[in-house]
Amino acid sequence: MIRFLFNGLMRDKNRSLFPVIIVSFGVILTTVLYSFMNGVFNDMIDGNARFDTGHVKIMTRAYHEISNQVPNDLCLADAGILTDKLNTEYPGYDWSSRIKYGGLIDIPDENGETRAQSPVMGFALDLLNPDSKEIKRMNIEDALVKGKVIEKQGEILITDELANKLNIKVGEAATLISSTSNGSMAIQNFIIVGTINFGMIAIDRGAMIADISDIQYTLDMMNCTGEILGFRKDMIYNSEEAVKISQEFNLNYSNTEDEFSPIMITLEQQNGLGEYLNYAKSFGFIIVFIFVFAMSIVLWNTGLMSGIRRYGEVGVRLALGESKGHIYKTLIYESVYVGLIGSVLGTLIGLCITYYFQEVGFDITENFKNSSVMVSNIITAQITATSYYIGFVPGLLATVLGAAFAGIAVFKRQTASLFKELET
Repeated sequence: MIRFLFNGLMRDKNRSLFPVIIVSFGVILTTVLYSFMNGVFNDMIDGNARFDTGHVKIMTRAYHEISNQVPNDLCLADAGILTDKLNTEYPGYDWSSRIKYGGLIDIPDENGETRAQSPVMGFALDLLNPDSKEIKRMNIEDALVKGKVIEKQGEILITDELANKLNIKVGEAATLISSTSNGSMAIQNFIIVGTINFGMIAIDRGAMIADISDIQYTLDMMNCTGEILGFRKDMIYNSEEAVKISQEFNLNYSNTEDEFSPIMITLEQQNGLGEYLNYAKSFGFIIVFIFVFAMSIVLWNTGLMSGIRRYGEVGVRLALGESKGHIYKTLIYESVYVGLIGSVLGTLIGLCITYYFQEVGFDITENFKNSSVMVSNIITAQITATSYYIGFVPGLLATVLGAAFAGIAVFKRQTASLFKELET
């Protein structure tokens, strides 16, 4: 019977072609939209982790309360000792000290007078330590536009956009004007050895990168750091593991009565990223629900129209003694075939479209010129294991539901009126 029903669908394009097209279109939209949003969420999470939050972050309790103000006067003391303990107790993570700072970058002319000046957002990273993974983690080598990476103390990198705005060339001197951790003025000269473009609007507008030892000296923070970031060695965020580690660390090291005691927080507890992760987890379900509902309505109407055209066929089958239940089952079986064919076709097309956006991406620079969100200028889709089967859920479920609703009309047929219908 299965082969009989399949051959019937293939020979009668009115019963299969239009429903397959509808199902395929819905599956394409489901696959592409899910993969695209999955890529956006993952890119946002990964970008925030690399540049700001880490998978976990340690700071003092006082710093944590006003961390958006970057209060380096509330920094962690004896950072090296704490980092050594972290490497011993949590070997599955890489631990790296960072200092965020703000200030003015001043570019002198040939007479030593100010030629150009601009506010900068600074990142002090462990760049000169041969065991550090910060250069790779921040993709600094790939982000280089001009010049070279920092190789010795006294060198800095600035964003290419800032360099163009101030008409700065690689090799020029620059002066950082900021404030020390004690509140006094900090002035330090540097040499610009390269320009970078991370492809993140919030950073590329005006960022400066220096080695952490230079900034510790400049801001009077010797052996101190603003934050210690922890990253899983595979760079894949694990929420349950991060929560477990943070709870264990806070139990052993954090004192609620001491504002300068360290506290560890997870990625989800920063920048509202917990909400984004919750959105990402539920987004697949939302997409599937919307398309199941919409496609079921469309396929229901398609089934009703097909039922009107096949009204005589159903009547003949009933007159020949076929039970209403059997006819109803065959309609369901037909819908399963249509759903499978449409789902396979739609998934293949959807994956091809998704792969294109995964490799090429979509430029959103113009829409996020004034954004402070840590998101890449180029958003891309991401094909995951779920992308291969998520389209089958609405593809099969919607067709079966549509056929189930439309097939109810079979049970409303009255055998007594069949001969009158056949005569006409």
